[in-house]
Amino acid sequence: MSTTGLFDTPGLDRYFEDYIEGAVHTFGAVTVDQAEVIDFARQYDPQVFHLDPEKAKDSIYGGLIASGWHTASMMMSLLAPYYLSDVSSLGSPGLTDLRWSAPVRPGDTLTVRVSITETRRSASRPDRGIVNAFIEALSQDGIVVMDFRVTNFIACRG
Repeated sequence: MSTTGLFDTPGLDRYFEDYIEGAVHTFGAVTVDQAEVIDFARQYDPQVFHLDPEKAKDSIYGGLIASGWHTASMMMSLLAPYYLSDVSSLGSPGLTDLRWSAPVRPGDTLTVRVSITETRRSASRPDRGIVNAFIEALSQDGIVVMDFRVTNFIACRG
């Protein structure tokens, strides 16, 4: 796990005031497991290049790749413990501009980079703030494999 760019404030003490506009945080590591790629595909995205290593060799990808939705789930497994906080995360109204820009293969190790693009206190609910961020999932080679923009509602201190 990389500790580059972690928050100064531990997760259980992190509130809106700790999300600083312009800050960039890089964290986590998850290694893509072939059995999980296939299991996820069986359940949620049954396309041959996610399901069958032999048939996937004949696809445009030249081998088995993770579903983009699986990649998003693996990325979320890093965002929840390292970026969000159990004491202050109030959910999200959604994300925009989701892109899968490179295939993710078994054996790849993914990290997450979060660039906080805007923070503001809610005008209608001053007990919370609105944090906008650009999220990138990167391979072990530093290649961006997925990115999107997200808005999160975060409780303020006190």
